[in-house]
Amino acid sequence: MSDVLLEFDNVSVRYAGAIAALHGVSLKVHKGEIVALLGANGAGKTTLLKAASNLLPAERGQITGGHILFRGRDVTGSSPHDHIRKGLVPVLEGRRLFRSLTIEENLITGAVGRGLRRAAIADGLEQVYTLFPRLRDRRLSVAGLTSGGEQQMAAIGRGLMARPDLFVLDEPSMGLAPLVVAEIFDALTRLNTETGLTILVAEQNSSVALRHAHHATVIENGRSTLSGRASDLAARDDIKASYLGGHAA
Repeated sequence: MSDVLLEFDNVSVRYAGAIAALHGVSLKVHKGEIVALLGANGAGKTTLLKAASNLLPAERGQITGGHILFRGRDVTGSSPHDHIRKGLVPVLEGRRLFRSLTIEENLITGAVGRGLRRAAIADGLEQVYTLFPRLRDRRLSVAGLTSGGEQQMAAIGRGLMARPDLFVLDEPSMGLAPLVVAEIFDALTRLNTETGLTILVAEQNSSVALRHAHHATVIENGRSTLSGRASDLAARDDIKASYLGGHAA
């Protein structure tokens, strides 16, 4: 059997039937990998991730060419909720927590979405608190009153509570201090190493993404312009200068 968990095959997307956002993007995410999707703001990264979760129709978006396959099946054949139950769990840009609920209540909503029972929820909470110790200390705090870093950790933790097989994250470093970014990516790498969790992460911060990913694809103006091993891309000064911008972690 193929170990390809998610495949984008020559994918094109339009919004409102007129605005072209993606033009023939292709990439594969193999089981057990961390794959980074790199590019500037507006390059098409978020659109690609939303297409993978079948979230585009809510924004009048449509796949107009190519296919996206999750475990060999077209993603448009299942609702976003069904994808979560099947193990494709997105963490969207902007954290999107329930600001009036506590951190722990937000985490539990992730488990409820997957239909987990009390024992599984308790196990999930322990995993998240072990991964992000500061959330244990802040578990009873109202989410809207916590720091940006704590909110991002809670958003990631909520996704983990749904027991993903493929974890899809959109710009987890956005607006965060470098030390917090390093903490989050170290946690994601630890999850990948210890549990085999497959991760697809879209990032503008190329330096930190390439340091933690196995493979990377660069998107520019809606097109996939470059793909390869992350370590190879990180070592090439010409590639960093042309495509990756040289962000510091």
